[in-house]
Amino acid sequence: MTVRAEVDKGTGVATVTLDRPHRHNSLDQTSVEQLRAVWREFRFDDAVRAVVLTGAGERAFCTGIDRGWDVPQPGSPYSADDPLPAVGPKANDLWKPVIAAVNGMACGGAFYLIGESEFVIADEGATFFDPHTTYGMVNAFESIHLAQRMPPGEVARLALMGSAERMSARRAYEVGLVSEVTEPGGVLAAAVRCAATIASYPTEAVQGTVKAVWTATAANRERAFAGAPDLIQLGNLPPERQDDLFNSRARTREFRVR
Repeated sequence: MTVRAEVDKGTGVATVTLDRPHRHNSLDQTSVEQLRAVWREFRFDDAVRAVVLTGAGERAFCTGIDRGWDVPQPGSPYSADDPLPAVGPKANDLWKPVIAAVNGMACGGAFYLIGESEFVIADEGATFFDPHTTYGMVNAFESIHLAQRMPPGEVARLALMGSAERMSARRAYEVGLVSEVTEPGGVLAAAVRCAATIASYPTEAVQGTVKAVWTATAANRERAFAGAPDLIQLGNLPPERQDDLFNSRARTREFRVR
């Protein structure tokens, strides 16, 4: 299993762990399918009233799509398949609250999961960045998710600086991406405490509130998502050019944390 799900029936809190620490908890076809199955299962499990999402190990929460996953694409230039828009809880019609507990790196496709969480708690050592532009890819869906939580200028800086700069947990707190920063090692416990409190409330009221908050920004998000595939199709370099950039820059990787 690349995704672990544990339910504390006493508190009503489920903990979902991305369990590929050897690959920085990146997402492959198996983990995407397992995540979708977990969200759909939780829809019908009355014992689950709140969810904490985290990553195994200390190095990463999630680093997006595994570069070893060769996602099949249709031949038509008018269509492209992105495997991640359906990876999050909202995309699978789960309206039980999800709290992201971020440890280590969160980048790229991690923002699909963070974007569909109710709020984010981060370890003091967590960092946020997105390397799309560095490797010749349009940063579209990720930026749209982030724009629901952060000022546009901060979204632009994170997206455009690529792998050269990482946003610290403290800076993420200052700009609204993160709601709480914990001492090292304390993020999961803090997220579980919040989830347990929320799970103790009447679940109908909680789920209605989750949906109300989501609805407040859903229209803008959906309009932006509708145009994202065209931007990606037009702006992405061919895969072999992306690989060349990735391999060349991997040897001289430098970044700063702000």
